[in-house]
Order: sequence, then structure tokens, then C-alpha cells
Amino acid sequence: MPLLESTQATLALWAVIGYLLGSIPFGMVLARVMNLGNLREIGSGNIGATNVLRTGNKLAAALTLVLDAGKGAAALLLARMIAGAEDAAQIAGLAAMLGHCYPVWLSFKGGKGVATFLGLLTALHWPVGLGACIAWLIGAGLSRISSMGALVAAASCTFLMMFLGAPDGLLLGIILTLLIFWRHRENIRRIKAGTEPKIGQKNV
Repeated sequence: MPLLESTQATLALWAVIGYLLGSIPFGMVLARVMNLGNLREIGSGNIGATNVLRTGNKLAAALTLVLDAGKGAAALLLARMIAGAEDAAQIAGLAAMLGHCYPVWLSFKGGKGVATFLGLLTALHWPVGLGACIAWLIGAGLSRISSMGALVAAASCTFLMMFLGAPDGLLLGIILTLLIFWRHRENIRRIKAGTEPKIGQKNV
């Protein structure tokens, strides 16, 4: 993140706003509205788009992906527009990511944060976001494993920032990368064991 430009009160305010935006569990909401059942009892029990896809409803999965990405982008862009400071924008984006992963409404048991991660990267600096999305597609496409795509995208994040003109985002990128890997620690174990489910697989 760049050197602080905002007051501590401003940063705290945008941290709260970003967290509340990020903590909206769109997957859970859509599953309930579309009568898809309780996501906690389906597949991996996760609230993100990959698990929504395991219900067999592609529209719900696509909407979850877009909305989860959108809330990360919205938090960052709103702070950038209203506060007019990049540090507040990055704090809001990071808080949105934490809100998705640890939402207060779900006893702090949220999703893996991949869509939110990609959304806020795109809002931060669109070439980096595009590069991360391409990295996800390559990783997931070659392995047919969604979590592998997430890990490849996260691993490429800081390199993309260095080479695509977003050096002020390096610290944010490192934090997000570590968070993605932490949230996927069980997936990493299953990948090593060869038991990680493929994209679209209903049973885990």
C-alpha cells in the first residue's frame, strides 16, 4: 500500500464499510431464494460460486461469482471515489476480502475469497485483475480443479503488480496471496493426496 494519506478515522470507517460489503453471503442468499438448499449441506459446504455450481444451477453459480467479485470491486472503488485516497481504497478492498472469508453473519465461517480477490484486483488495477483471471483460467483449465486456479492466480498476483504497473499494491497483493493460500490449506492437502474434486463435480 502507498504511504498513508487518510486519517486513522477515515481508514477505520472504510475498513468497516468494506467489511460489511464483503460479508454479504450472496451464495447463501441465492441458494435460498432459488430453492437450491442449504449450501452448508452441499458439496464442500462452502458459500462461493464453485460450491453453488455443485447444486447443478449454473445461473446461480454465475450470479454468485459476479456478485462476490462485485462486492470486492465496489468496496475499493467507492472508497477511492468518496475518500479520494488510495490507502483508504486498498483498506476497503482488503476489508471486503476479510468480510467474505470471515463474515460476522455466519459466525465468521465464510468462503475462500477467490471471486472477491479477483474483483478487487480488477478494481485496483485492471491489467493486474485481467492477468490474475487469465492465470486462474490456465490453472483451473489445465487441472480441472477450481482451487488450483485460485492458487495459481494468487501466486502470480505480486509479480503481475510489479510488471504491469501497480507497485503501490505490492503489500496488498502479498497479504491477499497469503490469505488465499491460508484459506485453501485443506484444498492443498487434497490436491497433494489426489482427492480434490474436479470443477462441476457434485460429490466431494
